[in-house]
Amino acid sequence: MSIDDAFNKSAEYYDEWIRKAVPGYDELFAAALELIPFRPEEPVNVLDLGAGTGLFSLKVLDKCPRGHFVLWDVADKMLETARERFRGFAGQFQFVVDDYRNLPEAGSFDLAISSLSIHHLYDEEKRELSRRIHGALRENGIFINIDLVRGPTPFLEELYCNSWYEKMRRAGAPEEEIRAGIERRIAYDREAFMEDQIRWLRDAGFADSDCVYRNCKMGLFIGVKRTLKSQLK
Repeated sequence: MSIDDAFNKSAEYYDEWIRKAVPGYDELFAAALELIPFRPEEPVNVLDLGAGTGLFSLKVLDKCPRGHFVLWDVADKMLETARERFRGFAGQFQFVVDDYRNLPEAGSFDLAISSLSIHHLYDEEKRELSRRIHGALRENGIFINIDLVRGPTPFLEELYCNSWYEKMRRAGAPEEEIRAGIERRIAYDREAFMEDQIRWLRDAGFADSDCVYRNCKMGLFIGVKRTLKSQLK
């Protein structure tokens, strides 16, 4: 089964499931929104990579109500849910059913976001995508990525995973959902170390980049596109 088929199968229950599946969900996304510097009246151009059902864009819309959004995902049924979610925002939303490894470097976005998606790529693909995202952003554009982090040692990786699954149980996730999530991780996930993810951002041109929040397996990363001239100001 391809990854788009796997996520299309989860489209109907994804929104409910993801809140149980991500430890500290509310705090994690609240921290991400705090990194967005734009004023509410600004018509910010936002690119959401691996947008799924549009949950991250929905949160950004509250902070950037005049924003123009491009939601990009390979899973068409997930984007159908997003289309329905934003049906009342005529003209503000565009939907692209495509692999974001094909992302053009148009330099037309102020903000790029992604959540729990890029870890599906191989490391070299992650590095190349970072470069493409840098090219897709305007000067002073910002990339905010919420994604999985591999534990730095096998012992800690197992510890973090076991803690993660226990938190899912306490959040009310049924065992069958947890097992299905583990099966998807084995089949599709290619998690990277925190240090590598930061290094790929810097290699792509995001000199100002960091992991600003960490909760075991969950990391919040930022990269800011600034030229040497603006860095010297």
